[in-house]
Amino acid sequence: MHMAKVKKKIRQQLLADRIQEQPFLTDEELARLLAVSIQTIRLDRLEMGIPELRERVRRMAENAQAKVKAISSGEVVGELIDLELGHSGISMLRITDDMVFEKTRVARGHYVFSQANSLALAVIDAPMAVTGVANIKYKVPVHVGEKLVAKAEIVRQRGNKYFVWVKTRNGDQEVFRAKFIMVSWTEK
Repeated sequence: MHMAKVKKKIRQQLLADRIQEQPFLTDEELARLLAVSIQTIRLDRLEMGIPELRERVRRMAENAQAKVKAISSGEVVGELIDLELGHSGISMLRITDDMVFEKTRVARGHYVFSQANSLALAVIDAPMAVTGVANIKYKVPVHVGEKLVAKAEIVRQRGNKYFVWVKTRNGDQEVFRAKFIMVSWTEK
């Protein structure tokens, strides 16, 4: 019995660590990672007071949306999940039927671009900003049902220019990357 308790404590710590590192993991993915049943994951989460995926995402999104300055939070393409104004941000976009080409079922590029571009705007700590330069690379086609997680980071700031790098992943695979120069200005 004592050994099981230790195992449980370790497992619960691993569970907390995984969720901290990757908040978008489903119970199924967590069960696979920790080699336990989905029920075990659910019981551990319940015991630890960790909400299920949808609720974790909702809470993170509410917190992030309250911080946006350069655009309205409703204009962010995808769901804004995390935002550290003037530093970094994360958004999530699920590819739906209306976002793909009918014949190939591959996502139209402008959705993937818009997710990255609107996230780059959202991280700027200024009342107004626009895209000055965009250097983009589509790495892998994205299909219907896939969940894209974009992470933006301001890597440099020179005057009113912000150099923002965005990397978009589908699971472990990078599908898109962008280097933006965002320009902020004050209203005259």
